[in-house]
Amino acid sequence: MLEALFRKLLGLTEELKEEELEEMKVIVGLGNPGTEYVGTRHNVGFETIDRLADAWSIDVTQQKHKGSVGQGVIAGQKVLLVKPMTYMNNSGECVSAVANFYKLSPEDVIVIYDDINLSVGQLRIKERGSAGGHNGMKSIIAHLKSEEFTRIRIGVGMKREGQNLVNHVLGKFPKEQQEMIAEGMDDAVKAVEIILSDSVTKAMNTYNGKKR
Repeated sequence: MLEALFRKLLGLTEELKEEELEEMKVIVGLGNPGTEYVGTRHNVGFETIDRLADAWSIDVTQQKHKGSVGQGVIAGQKVLLVKPMTYMNNSGECVSAVANFYKLSPEDVIVIYDDINLSVGQLRIKERGSAGGHNGMKSIIAHLKSEEFTRIRIGVGMKREGQNLVNHVLGKFPKEQQEMIAEGMDDAVKAVEIILSDSVTKAMNTYNGKKR
C-alpha cells in the first residue's frame, strides 16, 4: 500500500487491481472501431485516448465491457481509459457497463468527442449538458440516465454546403487541417490532466476561450 501511495504521489502509471479502483475516474473517447475509420473526424475521441495512453504509458488493449480499456494513473488520479467498441451510436452500452461494474456515478465520467459546430481543433469543455445532436452522446445520456458528466468537445469543422453530414464526419481531415486537429487533441490531453489534477473550471478557463 505504501508503494502504491508513493507511485500515486509521483504521478507515475501503474497496473491496478480491480478491487483497488476506488475513487476512479473514467475517461471515454468516442469513435468507431475498424481501420477504415482511423483518422476520420468522428474518431478524434479515440485518437485523444491513444495520445493520453501514450503520454502516461497506459495499455488500452484489454477487451472488457464492450470496449478497449486500460487502467493507470494520470496526474496522480486513478483512471480507466475507454474506447467503446460498440460503434458510435451505441456508445452508451459500453459506458454504462463500465459505470455499473465499478459502481461509479455519472460525475466520475469524462467524455471526449467531435463537434461539427466548432472550428477545427477548438475545444469546448462543460460539466453537464444535452447531447447537442451527437448520436454517441445521446446513447450515453440514455444509458446513464443523466446529463451530469463532464464532456470535452473537439471541433472538427462544419460540412461544406450541400455535403452529406455522414460523409463529413466519416471523412478524413485534409492536409491543411491536420496540424490544427493535432494541436486540438493535444490540448484535450492537457485539459484532462488539468481536470484530474485541479478542476473542470480551470480547464474551461484555460481552453474554452482559446481560438484556432
